[in-house]
Amino acid sequence: TGNWLLVCSVILLAHTAHGCPDKCLCYTASKTADCKNRGFTEIPARLPPEIQILQLQNNRIWRINQNAFTATPLLKILDLSNNSLSSVAPGAFQKLRYLQVLNLTRNLIHYIENKTFSFLPHLKELDLSSNSIIRLPETFGNSTGNITLLSVKHNKLQKMERILLESLPNLKVVLFKDNPWQCNCNIFGMKLWLESFLYRGGISDGIICSAPGIRKGKDLLKVPYELFGACPLRTAHVHLASSHHHGLEHRSPLRHGHPGELGDSGRASCEPKAKARPVSLRHAIATVVITGVVCGIVCLMMLAAAVYGCAYAAITAKYHKEHLAPAKQHGTPKGKEPLESSLA
Repeated sequence: TGNWLLVCSVILLAHTAHGCPDKCLCYTASKTADCKNRGFTEIPARLPPEIQILQLQNNRIWRINQNAFTATPLLKILDLSNNSLSSVAPGAFQKLRYLQVLNLTRNLIHYIENKTFSFLPHLKELDLSSNSIIRLPETFGNSTGNITLLSVKHNKLQKMERILLESLPNLKVVLFKDNPWQCNCNIFGMKLWLESFLYRGGISDGIICSAPGIRKGKDLLKVPYELFGACPLRTAHVHLASSHHHGLEHRSPLRHGHPGELGDSGRASCEPKAKARPVSLRHAIATVVITGVVCGIVCLMMLAAAVYGCAYAAITAKYHKEHLAPAKQHGTPKGKEPLESSLA
């Protein structure tokens, strides 16, 4: 028993020397701090500055202070899953310039503020699944363009800003499953983005509509463009060109504009598309004109051939009438003379 107590004392002293918090286990070789299942209500203090992996899952952490990670600037993997976070303050992670994986699954987060994940230039995986998120911002923050995996599945999202998705040019995998997506005009931009994303080789679990009722349970990608006919043109923007790559009829969104129903801002945002419409119209008119000219020429050639045929037939008939008929009349008596002489 005495030896066991001595060993425990040595381990505790070693942990204290390296600044490992109480209740945590710190591993120097793997640069890991194991603080999961310890009942923490906030980020523990006195974490070793050299750690690169911090495991804080299965606690009761409900807030993250602004300077919570100041002492651990080398973190690469941070696991905060299955805690009690209801919000995340912008800048809470800004000291973690080397962070690559951030796991915030199974918390109570309702919304993400604009630029919450600013200054994380190496962040590659952001998992926000299994929360209660009802909206996402237009941007996750400065220097977040290297994210390759984003998961927002199992939340309460009805829409998602396309500008946010476009701010993540290196996305390879995006997961949307189990959200009450409203397949109306507000999601039309996501439809166009998702088509382009999949065309470029991206991986997604798709968007299944929850409303309106006639589209409930339908895959957003299979909802025809015609059903978005009343949507303002600003939802289409320039990404219609990308949808054309995989055989989509992008003329439908272009023709469904109702300028009279839009305000000044809506009308102004439609102008980029209004420039594209005459180009398509000119192409259509040119096609019709060329087709008409070709058909006219063919008809004229057929008419000329018919006239020529009729004229040739008339001349041939006249020739037969004028030359062959007299020959027959003169040839008949001469043919009878040998017969008559033989009878004599």
